[in-house]
Amino acid sequence: MGKRGLSLSLIHTHTYTISDGSLIVDLQMGVKYGYPLEDVITGLTIKCRGWKSVYLNPAKKAFLGLAPITLDQMLVQHKRWAEGHLQLFLSRYYPLWQGHGKITLGLQMAYSYYNIWATYGPFTLYYLVIPSLCLLKGIPLFPKVSSPWILPFAYLIIASSINSLGEFLWTGGSIRSWWNDKRKWIHRKTASYNFAIIETILKELGFTKSAFAITAKVADDDVMKRYEQEIMEFGTNSPMLSILTTVALINLFSLVGGLKRLLMSPSADVFDTWSLQVFLCGLAVAINLPIYQGLFFRKDNGRIPISLVSRSIVLALIVSMLPMY
Repeated sequence: MGKRGLSLSLIHTHTYTISDGSLIVDLQMGVKYGYPLEDVITGLTIKCRGWKSVYLNPAKKAFLGLAPITLDQMLVQHKRWAEGHLQLFLSRYYPLWQGHGKITLGLQMAYSYYNIWATYGPFTLYYLVIPSLCLLKGIPLFPKVSSPWILPFAYLIIASSINSLGEFLWTGGSIRSWWNDKRKWIHRKTASYNFAIIETILKELGFTKSAFAITAKVADDDVMKRYEQEIMEFGTNSPMLSILTTVALINLFSLVGGLKRLLMSPSADVFDTWSLQVFLCGLAVAINLPIYQGLFFRKDNGRIPISLVSRSIVLALIVSMLPMY
């Protein structure tokens, strides 16, 4: 039994002998468990034992599976993944430590990159909330459009978008699928990753124990019909949906306030000062369009529950009225 209850369950042991007796191989097959990501820790361990990976992409798909089709279940799954990666990062199985001298530095860094997935959460939440609130309160954060200091911000936004879109199109995706993927990544970072950090901290402090969250893979006919129509499924009153709806409403309130400022004072200086902040807030609103539909316009069972709508509106109003210094 390893640290934190991590162990190797040996399912089978096979011995292979070459006909001339020159080679005997003992093959141990099993899975390490004790972390939410048993496949990652198992893969890292066997690579450190000398196993090699090969890229296999057959024309006929060898393995097919089911993924969650509702937003809440998708968030639960990614919270488990992010939590498992973060626990691995904080354990003695951290790739830069466990893999030192056993696997290449590049592979160690690749594992480590995914281990810190959850740390994107607080920064994403900050960039979705603070610039919008500053726009609402009349606090400029970015250089004026006419200033050369705007170029790094413009380059970052344009270059990252073109790069990710190019990758999507190169692998057979479409512009619509790229946009939906961006939308899902924002939702994961805002909700799943922040909750993963909170639960990992509570576990490290001894307040909670690790639990393997099972995501439902079977849906009823109505849910499946909406999924096939590419309609986002809400339908539950969960804390992770609550944070998404509250942030979306803050962005909406701030965009209305920012547009009001531009329309009430349509001068060149006002546009020069606030246009980038309004653009970023508008981008956040565009990403959250399915949430606004679930909040205000949909009548089906997949809409956001009324109790969650009321709570989110109250929280968003309270946050929007807080003074900013």
